[in-house]
Amino acid sequence: MLTFYVSEYRKRLQRAKESMELQGIDVLLITDPANMNYLTGFDAWSFYVHQLLIVIADEDEPIWVGRGIDASAAAITTWLSRDNIIPYPDDYVQSALKHPMDFVADIIRYKGRESRVIGAEYDAYYFTAKNYIQLTKQLPDATFIDGTNLVNWIRIVKSETEIKLIERAATIVSETMVKGIERIQAGVRECDVVADIMHKQISGTDEFGGDYPSIVPLLPSGEKTSACHLTWTDETYKEGDPVILELAGCYNRYHSPLARTVVIGEPTQEMAELADVVIEGIEEALDVVKPGVTCEEVEAAWQKSIKKRGFQKESRIGYSTGLNYPPDWGEHTASLRPGDQTVLEENMVFHMIPGIWFDTYGVEISETFRVTKTGIEVLANVDRKLFIK
Repeated sequence: MLTFYVSEYRKRLQRAKESMELQGIDVLLITDPANMNYLTGFDAWSFYVHQLLIVIADEDEPIWVGRGIDASAAAITTWLSRDNIIPYPDDYVQSALKHPMDFVADIIRYKGRESRVIGAEYDAYYFTAKNYIQLTKQLPDATFIDGTNLVNWIRIVKSETEIKLIERAATIVSETMVKGIERIQAGVRECDVVADIMHKQISGTDEFGGDYPSIVPLLPSGEKTSACHLTWTDETYKEGDPVILELAGCYNRYHSPLARTVVIGEPTQEMAELADVVIEGIEEALDVVKPGVTCEEVEAAWQKSIKKRGFQKESRIGYSTGLNYPPDWGEHTASLRPGDQTVLEENMVFHMIPGIWFDTYGVEISETFRVTKTGIEVLANVDRKLFIK
């Protein structure tokens, strides 16, 4: 059931260990489910309870630790040997008396690493304050340091196999976006459009099905398009409403996000102009993308473009994307913004989403692209325009 050959997982693990060595980390605790998946293949909806990988610098395999009833998922989805799948009993689950990190500390002591330098993903969604408190209490002789994003930065350059998965996700989101735009009409309920969108995201194509995206469809309408992260209601669309669709296709946990804006009826002059500004800015920013260019140089091209038309945007215009789990499809590494001097390399993948929002409306038009040897490959296949219904 592995998505990749074991040799690829081992190469990823080796790169993680090399990064650990550079940072002086002897033991790395990985709680981010995307990083767990990246190194081992582990794939289950079990991240609502504590689970992690223990990567020990001088051991061949990571150790998976999780709830007892999830151990079979580790056996099914990972390349790890049974000895390295160590579940904790169910009385550790959401208990006021004992904590899964106590169990983890016992393993670290058993392995004789209780006095080593231990890195943990301090800023991962799934590493809690209680995790840190219990670990430091149970392992007082260890030195704890921040290992956030150590694996994330390894993930930023994709293998050719990963690119193929993202391309399938792009096919899914292209067809899904077209479906969503077709369904938006005055008098139709927002929730009914989203139901069709989610059905298409999961059913995928005739050749391959889809996975659940890390973010639900974002579909604000009317004045709510001024807020980029609203979802949907059971209200009906009205004539004159703008509607933003921000979606992703997902295949084997790999994402390809995409955003478009629709207007039911004629757009106002201001909205039409804003859409033109956004589209022109995207195209000029995409034109500068190639290996060797920095993230901030891409963003600067966008700013130069929209400034000509009297507009400005303070927030970043994109971020690296790919493998992930809820609540985010971004990788938390490079961003297309001022000051980010990350140098683009072949097979990096970014979601460029330079939306502009005002007090009563907004426009989002985005593209996910792969950096190629000489430039870019835009992954989706949906007209880059303001759609008018």
